Amino acid sequence: MSDTTQRNRPESPEAEQPDQQQLRKPAVTKRGGGDPATRGRTTIADGVVEKIAGLAARDVLGVHAMGSGISRTFGAVRDRVPGGSAKSVTRGVKAEVGEVQTALDLEIVVDYGVSIADVARDVRENVIAAVERMTGLEVVEVNIAVSDVKLPEEEDEEPENRLQ
Repeated sequence: MSDTTQRNRPESPEAEQPDQQQLRKPAVTKRGGGDPATRGRTTIADGVVEKIAGLAARDVLGVHAMGSGISRTFGAVRDRVPGGSAKSVTRGVKAEVGEVQTALDLEIVVDYGVSIADVARDVRENVIAAVERMTGLEVVEVNIAVSDVKLPEEEDEEPENRLQ
């Protein structure tokens, strides 16, 4: 048996330095071509965007509730049925979701005394930021319909903390 280590050693110190292309060579060969993040398709349901938008809109100061009076009434009845959700986060929100863009329609009730224009602007900003950040979709429009104003002396149709 012969020792081949001497024959494989470089003769000059410069030859000991690995080639620059050898340093950049990936350790793993990629199969399928392209970046793994671009392989396949992601679809986002309308309901997902509606939930994100509904929660973002409710976070804005001056938004008392979402939806029209009728939808809030039906929602309050539905919430009292055993097994029903405590509060529908998609109430008052309609989304149309495409491949890369989405459009939203929101129906809100504002508190009396707030600037409706300021609340609408804040809702738009908050909804667009949340939807774009979480879904990667471009929000092309957020249409807001103010369906009611909550007066201070009015009783809530759907109490937030009801005893069961």
